[in-house]
Amino acid sequence: MEIIVQKFGGSSVANTDKLFNVCKHITKEKNKGNAVVVVVSAQGKTTDDLIRQEKEITDKPNKREHDMLVSVGEQISVAKLAMCLEELGYEAKAYLGWQVPIITDSNFGDANVTEVKTSKVIQDLEKGKIVVVAGFQGIDKNGDITTLGRGGSDTTAIALAAALNSKKCEIFTDVDGVYSEDPNKNKNAIRYDKISYEKMLEMANNGARVLHNKCVKLAQEKKVKIIVKSTFKEESQGTIVE
Repeated sequence: MEIIVQKFGGSSVANTDKLFNVCKHITKEKNKGNAVVVVVSAQGKTTDDLIRQEKEITDKPNKREHDMLVSVGEQISVAKLAMCLEELGYEAKAYLGWQVPIITDSNFGDANVTEVKTSKVIQDLEKGKIVVVAGFQGIDKNGDITTLGRGGSDTTAIALAAALNSKKCEIFTDVDGVYSEDPNKNKNAIRYDKISYEKMLEMANNGARVLHNKCVKLAQEKKVKIIVKSTFKEESQGTIVE
């Protein structure tokens, strides 16, 4: 059983039409005979809206309660995506971080993944189900919900890919790969077919927003190949990071 991990960000799942578009990428791999694990961010600006609501109460929230609040968005998106897949005739099961579980330290707001327990996920994959996992979140040894910080869903996907011995992790975004500059600002930006972890880390540390440095460091450490692709261009070959 070859396991493929796919990750979709907030702009990719922002509404119902986009959720069903995401299903095309997922079911394409499933129809090839692969087992598929999908990591999803909160829809659109959901997390920003939750933070705005938090600021209506306090500018200095308790960090534990902050994580409790901002983790809610992913619960909505994983449930909706699993429903979309079921509507299309595929068996799917949604998990929150604590249900997998994805174990982290207690550094609220910027937690680090320490362990991913895969037995439940593997059981579902062996039954032919598509597993949909909430990105950006985990649980610490005290049973508290934690979040992984900026780019956290990418980190979730890499951690799952490593724990499941997946040969690749596909990160779907609104651009079709890694560019030398922001292609929305510079039409002459060059797309890389392949880039090293080291170069990607350098770009991430210098402000490139395609992949966060924590995600790239983990991929390098665990030797997980990343493929950055466009959600909206099916012909996109993307960029390989390895």
